[in-house]
This record gives sequence, structure tokens and C-alpha cells, in this order.
Amino acid sequence: MKFIRIGVDLAKNYFQIHALSSEDAPAVKRKLTRRTMREFFSKIEPCRVGMEACGSAHYWARELKAMGHDVSLMPPAYTKPYVKRGKNDAVDAEAICEAVSRPAMRFVPITSADQQATLMLHKTRELLVKQRTMSVNALRGHLAEFGLVVAKGTGRVDELLGLAEGDATLPDAAVVAAKVLGQQIDALGSALDDLERDRQGSRAQRDEPFARRNSRRWQACCLGNYSQCTRPKRIQFGTGFCCLAGSDTQANFERG
Repeated sequence: MKFIRIGVDLAKNYFQIHALSSEDAPAVKRKLTRRTMREFFSKIEPCRVGMEACGSAHYWARELKAMGHDVSLMPPAYTKPYVKRGKNDAVDAEAICEAVSRPAMRFVPITSADQQATLMLHKTRELLVKQRTMSVNALRGHLAEFGLVVAKGTGRVDELLGLAEGDATLPDAAVVAAKVLGQQIDALGSALDDLERDRQGSRAQRDEPFARRNSRRWQACCLGNYSQCTRPKRIQFGTGFCCLAGSDTQANFERG
């Protein structure tokens, strides 16, 4: 079976497709499961495939590109003007199929598995840092109600816990709660240390030709210390290459 283009509306378990064999031919509309999704695209000839850049979109884009299809990802906001009526999976797939054919449409670069893993590392670290900050603030706030106050910072947690343990007037329930929060803060700190060690080990084993040819540019793209790259951002280089850089990193790179 041959199609000129296919619009795919992604979801967790079921995927709606809107396929056109020609501009005038009736569309093929079908709902696929995760298993039948691969079967369907592996049996048809390579064609243009459009999807919204949402959850799991980059994974499916890599999978379909490996089958020979020309896959394009679009921001969801850019496909909304092509919705003709209502709001359901079939209508969304039709809108995606129409949007991907527009010459002026702007597309999202497909991230590789390595790029996705790097982004996951940063997001995981952000989550752990946020949880640790919340725990520290909770500990400080609770103990402040008992008159136990120290200077700000995670480095002062042990001092604050020491005050709590040494205060004979502090109720036992408050001491137990403070110990639990202290253990939580220690566990999050250990997790952050493990994440950094694993990342450094992965970097040492990396054998990336691009990194060797463009070491200065690659290091600026947040392969250095995490403290130099607290908020990863996507930066476009040339045509189709997307890398990660932090808010504190100078990204004045030459295109190419």
C-alpha cells in the first residue's frame, strides 16, 4: 500500500492515523495499538509522516525513520488551525496530516536517544534538587516554630538537626519528624552525588566523533559540571542538529 502522507495522533495506548494515497482519494482512517502501529508502518512504502511534538513523539519519530519514512514533528499549537470541527482523535489526525503538507510549517528537530538521555539526566537532577529544597524548607519552617533557627543553606541542615536533638524542651514527636526530614535530605543528596558520578563515568566512556572534532563547542553544550548547566535548553545548529545548553553558558556559536 502506498500513501503520499500520513497524520498520526499519538496517545498512550492507541494511535489514530489519517492516511492519503492522493489528494483526491478518500482518506484511510484507522485506530492502531502500540503493536499494530509498527506492523502498519513496516508494511507500507516509505512516505511523509506528520506528528505533534508531544509525549513519546521523538521515540516514534526515530522508530519510523528507521523504517525509511520521512517523519516531521510539529508544535501542537501549529496544528490547531487545521482542525475543522470538534475535538477527537480522528479530527486531530486529519489536522496533523494537513498541517505537515504546508510549505511554511515549522518543524521540531528530532532528538536522538543520546540527546534524550542527556535531557533526562538534567530533568532528573532538577527534580531531586527541587525535592531537597522543599525538604530543607519544611525542616526549617517546622523547627522555627520551636525557636530553632540557623543560617540558610543545605550545609546548615546538620547544625539544625543537632539543635533539635539537643533541645530537651522539644516534644518527642517533633524530634522524630525532624529526623525523618533529615534522612530524606541525606537520601536526596546521595542520589544527586550518584547521578553526577554516573554521568561522569558515561562521559569518560563516550567515543563521539563530533565531540572530538568540536570539543570546545561540545563542552559548552553542558557536558561539563552540572553547576555550569542548571537549566538545559535546546539550541539549533545548522540543519537539524539540536544540542543542550545551560542558561549560564555562552552559546555564541557559529552556525554549521
